[in-house]
Amino acid sequence: MRRATARGNPGRRLKARRRRILAGWIAVAGVMVTRAAEVQVVERVAWASQALAQHEEVRAVPAARGRVLDRNGVELAVTHWRASVGVSPREIRDREGVTSALVEQLGLERSAADSAIAGGGAWSTIPGRYSMSQVKRLAELHGVHVQGELRRVYPRSGLARGLLGAVRDGAGRGGVEQSMDSVLAGRPGREVIVRDSNGRAIPGRTLMVEAPTPGRDVTLTIDRDLQAIAEDMLAAAIERAGARGGDLVITDPRSGEILALTSVVGGSRASLSAVNTTFEPGSTIKPFTTAALLHHGVADLGDSVDTEGGRWTVHGRTITDVERHGWLTLHDVIKRSSNVGIAKFASRLSRGQHYTSLRDFGFGTITGVPLPSEASGVLRRPSDWNVLSAHSLSYGYELSVTPLQMAMAFGALANGGVLMKPLIVKEVRDPLTGGAQVMRPTRIRQAIPADVARALTPVLVDAVEGGTGTRARMSTFSVAGKTGTTRATGRQGRYEDGAYHATFGAIFPADAPQLLFFVRLDRPQDAYYGGQAAAPVTLATVESLLSARQAPIDRQALALSARRSSLPTGKSPVVRFAATAEGAEVEPWGEGDRVVAGASAFQVRVPPLEGASARVALRRLHKLGLRVRLDGVGGVVATVPGPGESVAPGDTVRVFAGTSVWPPSVLGGESGQGG
Repeated sequence: MRRATARGNPGRRLKARRRRILAGWIAVAGVMVTRAAEVQVVERVAWASQALAQHEEVRAVPAARGRVLDRNGVELAVTHWRASVGVSPREIRDREGVTSALVEQLGLERSAADSAIAGGGAWSTIPGRYSMSQVKRLAELHGVHVQGELRRVYPRSGLARGLLGAVRDGAGRGGVEQSMDSVLAGRPGREVIVRDSNGRAIPGRTLMVEAPTPGRDVTLTIDRDLQAIAEDMLAAAIERAGARGGDLVITDPRSGEILALTSVVGGSRASLSAVNTTFEPGSTIKPFTTAALLHHGVADLGDSVDTEGGRWTVHGRTITDVERHGWLTLHDVIKRSSNVGIAKFASRLSRGQHYTSLRDFGFGTITGVPLPSEASGVLRRPSDWNVLSAHSLSYGYELSVTPLQMAMAFGALANGGVLMKPLIVKEVRDPLTGGAQVMRPTRIRQAIPADVARALTPVLVDAVEGGTGTRARMSTFSVAGKTGTTRATGRQGRYEDGAYHATFGAIFPADAPQLLFFVRLDRPQDAYYGGQAAAPVTLATVESLLSARQAPIDRQALALSARRSSLPTGKSPVVRFAATAEGAEVEPWGEGDRVVAGASAFQVRVPPLEGASARVALRRLHKLGLRVRLDGVGGVVATVPGPGESVAPGDTVRVFAGTSVWPPSVLGGESGQGG
């Protein structure tokens, strides 16, 4: 009865419902208070940071990458800061101020500035890229947006691109840019950007928290002019020979400094095949086999073997020569590049002697040059040889090398038997402090005794004078060198029919080495022998080098190395030599001797040179045995004596180039004898 009364009482039901609602509100309020306490007390720092982040942004500021310089301080790679400028007409508060700034700072026409500001769109981009000084004031104006970027620039028109590498996404890729990335990159800084309620940056409200630290400058051992000559000569040789590619390495054998290094693969110069591509060296290995024979005292240069008419069958394999000979001394085996002869001589070496001698020259191991992806080549241990291996190794098969390894090994022959580590980085300098880390030449080992190296020099000279390398012979200086021709392998390591590598290693000058050359042409067509295809590259490079105003050579010492063979008239020998600087010439012997004109039978005519480059003109005149005085730079405008006039070898021809004063005040005064 009571229960029924309660259920039927509306007042009590309403009161119970109110209590439930109140309890719910109290629970909700409790949750809200608890959450508010968490936000205000426990999570206060996190929410404050998030609120601040909506109005402030910390952004990394990239550091300027260090410069890459050649040995003379010429810039090969630099970083430039450039900015793009955009205008948002709806955000502009002072239209006249923005217009004036665009005209004064960016050099825009007044009409162009007015058009950019008056545009009906939400955004207008100002064409061009601008420097920091140009956009500094603009960045403080409302409605003007500046976006800066650092760009890597190579100012020498693609020079040494394979050696330098590139920068992508802020990191070095290939070449020096990659191997020296940690030095060049620097350390990024930090800046705070203040934004408005719409998330847009507020002009003039950017704060630099930590300034970026620029990268350090790297000075290379490369000589810009010699690098340019090397690239031109290699490209011309590849085109002339119809080759697939090639390499040219030029070093100073005394220090191991790399003065020029260029590679071409499939028409592209963005390659480092001289460092990371291997090949079988062929006959260019024969001087090192000979060095092993002399070092271990198992043969003398006067010892002879029977080359059996150029065919020798041993252990079921026939070794052949290009030319047929009978008995040859070890000296003539190298001069004539006899495979049969060197294989027979190599039989006198034990496996251990043969292996360690080649290993001492650096074959089968990396050189340690600071460039990416260097290949070590292959020189198998004697335990892995078969009965034919010693013969194969003696003339450059069953091992693989890189052009750089061959250059350093030839450098040891030129350097009294001392193998040097290749040096490509000369100095690392901090632009902020001026502090510098200088890299010193590093001696690896005495590969052979000095007397053995000296004994090999006349052998290699004879190989150029009257052997397989005659196309590298010079009339003025002695060149020591060795040619090589070896079969090229394709996919799966199999030899390709009709595919060869033509190679040539050369020491210049032979009696007082200053430069070391190693050339490889990949798959030349028709004339594929090293003496035909590769040796002329060295000759052309040396002639161009002597024509250059600045070159990494000691000209006075070079003059003393000139040949002293007499002319038929009994006069002094002809010396082809370039002027060292505008208006100054080098005395050929350094002791006051003078080069006088020969008899009329030895006179030559000055060729027409107008319009030719200075380098081409100098080369042509040098080939005629004439000395040169160069005035100005650029294309040739005239010569004194003029085209067609007769002069004697040793006379001086004055060459006037594009920027020189022409005509000279006195004509005919530079064609005298000697000078």
